[in-house]
Amino acid sequence: MPIEPIVIDAIINGKKHKAEKQAPRENPANPDETVGYAPLNTRAETIQAIDAADAAFTMWRETSFDERIARMRRAIQKIKEKTPEIAVLLAREHGKALYDAEGEIAVSMMWMEFACDNIADVLQNEVEEHNGGKTIIARDAVGVVTAISPWNYPISLSTIKIAPALLAGNTMVLKPSPLAPLAVSKVTELIANEFPPGVLNLVHGEAEVGVELTSNSKVAKIAFTGGTETAKHIMKAAADTIKHMTLELGGNDAAVVLDDFDVNDDKAMRRIVISNFLTAGQICMIAKRVYVHEKIFDKFIEKYREAADKWIRVGDPFDKNVTVGPLNNKKQVEFVQRLIDDSKQKGAEVIKLGKVLDEELYQRGYFMQPTLVLGADYDDPIVEQEQFGPTVPILPFKDDKHAIRLANNSIYGLTSSVWGKEEHALEVAKHIQAGTTMINTAAIQGLDVRFPFGGVKQSGIGREYGKEGLLSYAETHVINIPKTLDLPYIPE
Repeated sequence: MPIEPIVIDAIINGKKHKAEKQAPRENPANPDETVGYAPLNTRAETIQAIDAADAAFTMWRETSFDERIARMRRAIQKIKEKTPEIAVLLAREHGKALYDAEGEIAVSMMWMEFACDNIADVLQNEVEEHNGGKTIIARDAVGVVTAISPWNYPISLSTIKIAPALLAGNTMVLKPSPLAPLAVSKVTELIANEFPPGVLNLVHGEAEVGVELTSNSKVAKIAFTGGTETAKHIMKAAADTIKHMTLELGGNDAAVVLDDFDVNDDKAMRRIVISNFLTAGQICMIAKRVYVHEKIFDKFIEKYREAADKWIRVGDPFDKNVTVGPLNNKKQVEFVQRLIDDSKQKGAEVIKLGKVLDEELYQRGYFMQPTLVLGADYDDPIVEQEQFGPTVPILPFKDDKHAIRLANNSIYGLTSSVWGKEEHALEVAKHIQAGTTMINTAAIQGLDVRFPFGGVKQSGIGREYGKEGLLSYAETHVINIPKTLDLPYIPE
């Protein structure tokens, strides 16, 4: 029986705002089905949302930590109560398997609770007395924050911004991706309802909305997760008013498998497979290129294929046996397929992994069976570019120095992983250029919200998660009360 499409509205100054135009969002597993509609807000409506956030800031910045935290905890509880239905909506509009959707919400709640537990301590004033004087280091709210979140993890990559921003005393306007706008809007509405009007606003739309959010003079900070090319445009738009920025961008994350890695460790091998194909490979911190020591290369490939064939089951996101659902959109399918076709034309071997559980559904939706690419050159597009889909090249290396050079040969540096005996892996990890390097695990499996996350090189600016993620939504304000000094070199 068909499910009635839902309709999402903007939220401006505490009220739902109906737009003149709406955009449909299809189900990636069945593109003929419309899951819901999101508004196409205008530049004028975006300005209204920014103005509402600006007006609310004066009041909100003066509220106590206790009040901010209490409101956020109420929102967390409301989201937890609604998690089953939100997860279903997320799986339908995104395409990720239901267990993956539930996991995304769980990670979001972990972070929001961490933020509530730590915000007051992290942002408390520091007082130092010296020579009869005193210095206070205060952590002031920044102002209006605009947040632009992506489609691959829409809820977690929105709440990662919402929680610290509001708890630090800022106000916000959030714009989700049009490719997964529904579930995150439901979550945002639940949060906004627990806060005064204007503190958290929600808009949707196309380029004109994004331009206003990144150039408006009332905006003090931009928090963006998405592609590096888009971030370049954002930086240019923000340049005239010198805004604060947190940019979590693309990554082409390397996994280095050392010669002392135990290829017979089934659990470790499964972790590598998951690090390649969770969410159909559509995660910024997924392991997108794997380098394996030539001494163990052939055995590794054999064991990798065994692990992949056991874990990968492609099909309906609501089938409990399914581990990999469809890709989010047709454009992404076409991009990944071009990389695979290019590899084939250049002589690489492309090996299908796992199994398709429902061939009829597979043909209907935006599905791709995960693939392993062998024999690619180190500078082929499938190695150098971020695939953001269910394919992975695996290549050999000669020694540790060679592996480090290969891993660092990228404009990106978001995450990386090293696999082998811990002491050896740690030594190699120290030389890899990345915001995070994991040992014997990778991607979401090694994520810990207690510690900062972000990239180097063209993978971003700033950090989210951890105490640094909380501090990034505050200004450092030094208040100095020096002892009166007679300074002989200053004339009266």
